[in-house]
Amino acid sequence: MNTLFDKIWDKHVVQIVDDGPTQLYIDRLYCHEVTSPQAFAGIRERGLKCFRPNQIFCMPDHNTPTHDQDKPIEDPVSKHQVDTLAKNCQEFGLTHFAMNTKDNGIIHVVGPEKGLTLPGMTIVCGDSHTSTHGAVGAVAFGIGTSEVEMVMASQCILQQKPKSMRISINGSLKKGVTAKDIALYLMAKLTTSGATGYFVEYAGNAVRELSMEGRLTLCNLSIEMGARGGFVAPDETTFSYLRGREYAPKGEEWDKAVAYWKTLKSDEDAVFDKELTFDAADIEPRITYGTNPGMGIGINEKIPALESIPEVGQASFLKSLGYMGFTPVESLIGKPVDYVFLGACTNGRIEDFRAFASIVQGRQKAASITAWLVPGSWAVYRQAVEEGLDQILQEAGFEIRQPGCSACLAMNDDKVPAGKLCVSTSNRNFEGRQGPGSRTILASPLVAAAAAVTGVITDPRELMK
Repeated sequence: MNTLFDKIWDKHVVQIVDDGPTQLYIDRLYCHEVTSPQAFAGIRERGLKCFRPNQIFCMPDHNTPTHDQDKPIEDPVSKHQVDTLAKNCQEFGLTHFAMNTKDNGIIHVVGPEKGLTLPGMTIVCGDSHTSTHGAVGAVAFGIGTSEVEMVMASQCILQQKPKSMRISINGSLKKGVTAKDIALYLMAKLTTSGATGYFVEYAGNAVRELSMEGRLTLCNLSIEMGARGGFVAPDETTFSYLRGREYAPKGEEWDKAVAYWKTLKSDEDAVFDKELTFDAADIEPRITYGTNPGMGIGINEKIPALESIPEVGQASFLKSLGYMGFTPVESLIGKPVDYVFLGACTNGRIEDFRAFASIVQGRQKAASITAWLVPGSWAVYRQAVEEGLDQILQEAGFEIRQPGCSACLAMNDDKVPAGKLCVSTSNRNFEGRQGPGSRTILASPLVAAAAAVTGVITDPRELMK
């Protein structure tokens, strides 16, 4: 009668504090340059070492420039954070995937592609989008800096056990509809707080039919519904993706691992605290119109009327539209776009570059568009070159930049200027998220590509072969 979440969680319980939290063992701690310095300082001040350094993996990603990575970082704050991470890794004996090395990229892209992220694990990082790693069937969630210090010192964390929710998407996705559209659809249905306090298991035929890249995108956005995390039970898609990867088990150990991983599923009679079911046929390519990820519509729908919004939310609804320069009951089709961003831990994988290239092939970038195409890792960059995607993109007027978080957030050089409208494959559209005064429409790589070649919001299905 156990859910998959129960099985993984219970296997990692060290002890339960009476009337308090659970002490949970952590298999993998990921660190980047932004949320780790205070944690390192804390264990240093206490005269401690990292308890299990072989289970901690670090890399810079938020502050890394996406051009000229062989040169010193110009921004002094970014340079200090990246340099500090390198020094801390050396001092504490941790694996460090340094900037501009073959192993570097966004930590939530590199972890799965290296086979560091495996089914049945507990995984944490001082970053909210740690939920990405749930795609392989792991319990993964973001933590605060003080908790990062706790895991460094003890390989354990104190946590209240979340409630369980299963979201089933039944049927098959229609042409031009992606995992990103599923996530944007769910956020609009549940709102950005609808899954607060829950850990979500994604199920149903539409989820099973997703590639691993699609599952990573879906789980990445769990936090945007307020969930503690989200995951998909491992299956043959998972095993095929992980087989042969650098840190994945090999030989007999692989066979033993797969035998265990096949047991990682919710029992047929498992009881969830909440169950939701949706029909894949109802999901269209989607875009956001506001300043949180839940403010979204089908690409051909109109922005909601004011009277359709609950009275308590009408003021913030109008404020959001005011910031974006939109009005109620307005269609966004044909709306001029200034910037297009392909990348982030949400959509910076090889499948996303293939999708983008499929739309722009044989076409030209619109003259009005500034496009940033940023792979989530050097491995993605290399594969894009091997597959000839760089040539397709170059012929269409695009270039592939160097890996990093880039324009997902305004912590590096790739900032969208004030007032400019960006169609972005990233995860958040908050005010100023991509740069002070910038305006963001969240979308899939297909929608981003359609905007990049037309210069306006366009239904990608009109351009699909």
